[in-house]
Amino acid sequence: MSIAQSLLVEFEAQAPITRKFLERLPEDKLTWKPHEKSMSAGQLAYHLAFVPGGVVRFLQNNPAEAPGFANFPQPASRQEILKAFEESIAAVRSLLPKFDDAAMRETWRMVAGGREVLAQPRAEFLRDVMLSHWYQHRGQFSVYLRLLNVAVPASWGPSADEPPLFLQKRQSA
Repeated sequence: MSIAQSLLVEFEAQAPITRKFLERLPEDKLTWKPHEKSMSAGQLAYHLAFVPGGVVRFLQNNPAEAPGFANFPQPASRQEILKAFEESIAAVRSLLPKFDDAAMRETWRMVAGGREVLAQPRAEFLRDVMLSHWYQHRGQFSVYLRLLNVAVPASWGPSADEPPLFLQKRQSA
């Protein structure tokens, strides 16, 4: 299995779980913040929706200009978030398989104002940002849901509201 294919397999397993989190955001809580320094619930959900596809699109260029890291749009609806998520999924599915193992091992560079700020194998950046960063924000979003008194979906294991996914599948069979 290629490097890209192994990352895609993991992504495909995690995307439906992330969708469950995004679908549970109450429409009337998009601008809610747990703290003045925090992103709003809608901004965090939009970021969670955008990250995988945004990262894969970003890695098409080498070097790539560093994005504005503090530019998190405020969505107007949960549907806007879910649409961004569907576009993100489509981007990962179409672009990730195009990277052969040589491209995944290639040193990829990010620059800011013409100065190199990061250099690492493309596969490592995908693991760190498309997946690990994504999971970190999904965990952060679970806290938002808990504070909003919304049932938190199970992910790898159970949440306080749901059994682990393998038990859910067995119970529904």
